Amino acid sequence: MKLLRVGPVGAERPALLDESGTLRDLSGVVPDIDGALLADETALDRVRTAAAAGDLPALDAAGLRTGAPLGRIGKVVCIGLNYHDHARETGAPIPAEPIVFMKAADTVVGPDDTVLVPRGSVKTDWEVELAIVIGRTARYLETDEQALAAVAGYTIAHDVSEREFQIERGGQWDKGKNCETFNPLGPWLVTADEVPDPQALGLRLWVNGELKQDGTTAEQIFPVAEVVRYLSQFMTLYPGDIINTGTPAGVAMGHPDPKPYLRAGDVVELEIDGLGRQRQELKDA
Repeated sequence: MKLLRVGPVGAERPALLDESGTLRDLSGVVPDIDGALLADETALDRVRTAAAAGDLPALDAAGLRTGAPLGRIGKVVCIGLNYHDHARETGAPIPAEPIVFMKAADTVVGPDDTVLVPRGSVKTDWEVELAIVIGRTARYLETDEQALAAVAGYTIAHDVSEREFQIERGGQWDKGKNCETFNPLGPWLVTADEVPDPQALGLRLWVNGELKQDGTTAEQIFPVAEVVRYLSQFMTLYPGDIINTGTPAGVAMGHPDPKPYLRAGDVVELEIDGLGRQRQELKDA
């Protein structure tokens, strides 16, 4: 299934994109798309049954905002430097274990919402990423099979990053990762049954119409199952948690000088095979 949330900020309602591409209203079936729904097989079965019956009300998508596909996100866990080609372009050594950092849930916005360039920023960068959506509580997982069983589905994350704040200002990466609007998410939460191999997805990103990133999850150093299993050794993962799994080569930081960092007025578009497409215009904070 392709689940999403539509409507004004703070008043989104649950919806489903059916096989014909028609947007369907789910608000009569479930109250929201969130961790509580993803953990409830009975509720998910109601959604599947309603979708199969074909009697969900159609929604007019014209002018309708698409919000983040998940409400009440618990935490956003991120994996840094997780693509072989990205490590090569930045000259960084391959990490022996996943590099882990966090983003606050309030950085999440809709897939087409405005992204704000922070005040004083001169190194705002783009990163298209596959995001894992957790569907069951996971702690101390032992196998890849257990890890994948904890995955409810996948979506697109834009891990916007301010490189000066992240790297040159001391302390943790978090300063360059947690600026307002720095995690557009969506458009859809695609359930795991529709993504048979998360290591075979193409990722692409354009800036002002110019292709900047064109990668594949096959390049991941730590694949999806390993990331989930690994993280469960250090933290409990709950339904409604998000994991951003890293970005392929092609970020601004990996370009020769002068590096083409983002500015107000730029337009970023990104997509992942089968997971939809995002578009953001940048403005000054």
